[in-house]
Amino acid sequence: MVGIVIISHSRTLAEGVAEVARAMGVGKAVVEPAGGDSEGGLGTSIDLVEDAVARADGGDGVLLLADIGSSVLTAKMLIEDAEGERILLADAPLVEGAVAAASMAATGADLPAVHAAAESAREHRKT
Repeated sequence: MVGIVIISHSRTLAEGVAEVARAMGVGKAVVEPAGGDSEGGLGTSIDLVEDAVARADGGDGVLLLADIGSSVLTAKMLIEDAEGERILLADAPLVEGAVAAASMAATGADLPAVHAAAESAREHRKT
């Protein structure tokens, strides 16, 4: 199954998004948070993201969703360093993209389908 990692500047935000996404993934989707810096404050940590990717990776690839700024840069750096590993970054709203990705991953879909589901969340208007 495709794993999902939520990268945020806030540990609390990453954990909350992961909780909602897991629920929408009917308990089947593997969604791991990677929030905050290594000391528990606001920021990002490549080490926390690498650990979350390792926990989420069930062999079918990992989709990253990031909030802003350095979270996105951290995700891109991890992908560059991964060399051949199946890791993608979704250009998607964090919560909606995570829910869409988890719902798709729970069906057993492959990484491109989970990635597309997350990115399609941009099109879901609230008004």
